[in-house]
Amino acid sequence: MNRMQELYTNEVAPSLFKSFGFKNVMQVPRIEKVVVNIGLGEAMDNPKALDAATADLTTITTQKPVQTKARKSIANFKLREGRLIGAKVTLRGPRMWAFLDRLVNIALPRVRDFRGISANAFDGRGNYTLGLKDQLVFPEIEYDKIDKLRGMEVTIVTSADNDDQARALLQQLGMPFSSKKDA
Repeated sequence: MNRMQELYTNEVAPSLFKSFGFKNVMQVPRIEKVVVNIGLGEAMDNPKALDAATADLTTITTQKPVQTKARKSIANFKLREGRLIGAKVTLRGPRMWAFLDRLVNIALPRVRDFRGISANAFDGRGNYTLGLKDQLVFPEIEYDKIDKLRGMEVTIVTSADNDDQARALLQQLGMPFSSKKDA
């Protein structure tokens, strides 16, 4: 079992059960999945960019990504419906816990001028989305092998009923939220 999963099972879940006064163990919020997404507007002009982003995602998550297509045409962006414009990976189970452990303990501290992540990036249903400016924060990526810096979104989907429960869950798992309040 991964150490992040052990932490959740042995310490976080009992603590949340007590602090929120749940009547049933199944009410305790848990992390259901983690989705890592790279959107590539440049893929319309440069098809090799999609291959490079796919390779980076595979290296970071140890799982093969799915290439995403545009859902509708947008003339201002010269985008046609059905064109490949990104890649995403959905992680569950042991791979999810291993990725979260690397994200919290290795990748986020490597971000330049890191002062914590925003505590206000919840969607109202207990899910948290975090944007990273480049893929170099992950130690698996070699600086010499990348062609361009690409940002990515990491969405953590929880079973929490509201943002407060999800925030408490992620805080106890060690997510480094910043102490300042964003406006």
